Amino acid sequence: MVTRRSVTVCSVTVTHVKRAFKFRFYPTDAQAAELSRTFGCVRKVYNMALAARSEAWTLRHERVSYNATSAMLTAWKKTEELAFLAEVSCVPLQQCLRHLQGAFSNFWQRRAKYPRFKSKKKSRDSAEYTTSAFRYRNGCLTLAKMTEPLDIVWSRPLPEGQSPSTVTVSRDAAGRWFVSMLCEDPAVKTLPTVDTAVGIDVGITSLVTLSTGEKITNPKHERRDRERLAKVQRGLSRKAKGSANREKARRKVARVHARIADRRRDFLHKLTTRLVRENQTVVIEDLTARNMLKNRKLARAISDASWSELRTMLEYKAQWYGRELVTIDRWFPSSKLCSACGAIRDKMPLNVRVWECDCGAVHDRDVNAARNILAAGLAAAACGDGVRPQRSTPGGRSSVKQEVVPPQRARAAAQPRG
Repeated sequence: MVTRRSVTVCSVTVTHVKRAFKFRFYPTDAQAAELSRTFGCVRKVYNMALAARSEAWTLRHERVSYNATSAMLTAWKKTEELAFLAEVSCVPLQQCLRHLQGAFSNFWQRRAKYPRFKSKKKSRDSAEYTTSAFRYRNGCLTLAKMTEPLDIVWSRPLPEGQSPSTVTVSRDAAGRWFVSMLCEDPAVKTLPTVDTAVGIDVGITSLVTLSTGEKITNPKHERRDRERLAKVQRGLSRKAKGSANREKARRKVARVHARIADRRRDFLHKLTTRLVRENQTVVIEDLTARNMLKNRKLARAISDASWSELRTMLEYKAQWYGRELVTIDRWFPSSKLCSACGAIRDKMPLNVRVWECDCGAVHDRDVNAARNILAAGLAAAACGDGVRPQRSTPGGRSSVKQEVVPPQRARAAAQPRG
């Protein structure tokens, strides 16, 4: 009996890691007005540059470079209609052009879709400052065009002796202001090697089931606040469009969503950090959450579980701490494969949580899947079966070559290494 599957092995040792430390701050009225103008100018320049590049390609099949858009920005500032662009710091405007260049590079290399225009209502308000546009001294951060430092809530200190190389100021839909400082973190280094490995099966009732048999219950943050969310959404639907009361109601809805997202992110950070610190090898499945969200009955629960964010955190933390992350193919029959004898059942409906194999073994569906995931991942790591490059972007996928691998070989590789 054989199974078809392919895997991704990610094992990178990082010596110098740059981390973004995000803090909340409370701007004065003058600072809020200056930042709001900067956000608007960044959005305006980005959209104008995108329109210019799209028009050049559509009409003349000409690719416009970053240097060309930078020259356009200089010319725009000299016009009477766009003279307001010169009133804000020039660094965030140049940075948004660099971000646009990166978006086009990802599009040309088929890692992302074509860049889209920024919307005043839907896009995230943000502005990026480099070292020439801010001053950081003695724990005080002052941005260009401002005389007073930002009133930052220092929830944790920056790494000792380090100064930020880039500062990004943002405002979320709930009206909260954040500043993100990018700097090197010497505390991030390769952890001592351990001899443990774990397979992870994600789910809805149990967010994570480990090959050790441990089940971590899904907190279901969205369901806990669903009643409150429904109440504020009903209030929003009653407000007249374009009114000040509707804007207040919209922010109430945004605050509930922000509360849910913050708690979910905090839980996932603690869980992924624990898994990476305790295990040398972590094996997961390459699930396509985007396709699974098409299931109308499970879409809400899958979105609340946030499997994609869980995988993303495992990927970069494994790189940080020198661990090995193995991703097996999504078509690997982890739930239908008996971890004792290697037999595969034809069907396994979602309502079947415990099943018995013909060999007499009784399996918990999730624990059995996690053990099979671990066995397949260790077989690939030990034998080099079906290895493919790590995905380049959170949404990108590379071509996969399927290979036929006997389950007995996978189970043999899963045995403890002596």
